[in-house]
Amino acid sequence: MATSSRFTVFSEVSISARETTGALGDSITVLPLLIALAATTSVSLPHVLVGFGLFQIVWGLHYGMPMSIEPMKALVGLAIVGALSYPELAAAGLLAGIVLLVVGRFGLIGRLERVVGEPVIRGVQLAVALLLLEVAVDLSLANRPVAVGAVVVVAILAVLGRRNLGPLILLGIGGIVAVAVAGLPEPSLPELTAFPAGTPAFSGAALEATVAQLGMTIGNAAIATALLCGDLYGRNVSSDDLSSSMGATCLAAVPFGGIPMCHGSGGLAGKYAFGAETAGANLILGLGYLALALVATGALLAAFPAAVLGILLFIVSFELARAALTPVGRGWPLATVLAVGLLGALVNIGLAFVAGLLAWLVYSRVRGTELGAFTD
Repeated sequence: MATSSRFTVFSEVSISARETTGALGDSITVLPLLIALAATTSVSLPHVLVGFGLFQIVWGLHYGMPMSIEPMKALVGLAIVGALSYPELAAAGLLAGIVLLVVGRFGLIGRLERVVGEPVIRGVQLAVALLLLEVAVDLSLANRPVAVGAVVVVAILAVLGRRNLGPLILLGIGGIVAVAVAGLPEPSLPELTAFPAGTPAFSGAALEATVAQLGMTIGNAAIATALLCGDLYGRNVSSDDLSSSMGATCLAAVPFGGIPMCHGSGGLAGKYAFGAETAGANLILGLGYLALALVATGALLAAFPAAVLGILLFIVSFELARAALTPVGRGWPLATVLAVGLLGALVNIGLAFVAGLLAWLVYSRVRGTELGAFTD
């Protein structure tokens, strides 16, 4: 890489074209989820974007690499489909933050992952995917010609081998339409106040959602991300350290209008695939989120085409479902994933998680297999 094409701030932060494109890899699923959440709940999108911007920068510099920052997808997905109100989402974020901080500090992540069982975690992912798919279909039907046009754009990009750019292109098109309808808003700073979108509500639904989310977080955001840090970037990052940083993030962001956030193997892999090599990608993306927060008004959000948002959510649900089913073997592990996923989507995710956990514990004892492992 030519030295003239980049400016190195210090050894672990580089600003270059590769870092800029790499920064996009972590926003492919983040922005569609944030826009959908703001469109369906009372959450303040500017406050949420500030949280993502700040913690992109904080954890990128802390770990010295393109660390991912993503929404906690089970919690955000349940809020989008109406199973959680924003106050319940905020409460769940605080509960998850406390648990992650404690288990990380005491080195318990590995033990918890072995108890939960990966098929149960994957089942929760599948349930969230199915719930998001239902909302995606409803939004897409709001304007079928626009939805068909969005599908055509995604299909063309897939044929050209640019499938990953689909969500970003659709976001750009939707943003242009929104600005054309509502006009370009005057930049304004989000109000600095505690819980600007509503006081946390510690309900049974919030507790159930927290339990389900922690299963996903332990497997995908802590253990899988720690492994990828070594595989992709040669960094020795422990899953317990990641758990602690996620807990601190939730506890710091939620009181000021943010949402529950986590690291994620998908976002880290996305940054790597798009070319990110240093924490410069986090710096670029973080500043981008902060700039977007200045103009993300309610009028602009209301003008964003619902059908385009539906196709974006369809893409997110597809990727979640694929992540849930790809590593699954045959037999009981696959049956567990499908059962937890369908029960969670049709009845209740918390109930599905508990039922799947009990079934997996019984199966593991009967077979004498290591808890958490996929077997046929």
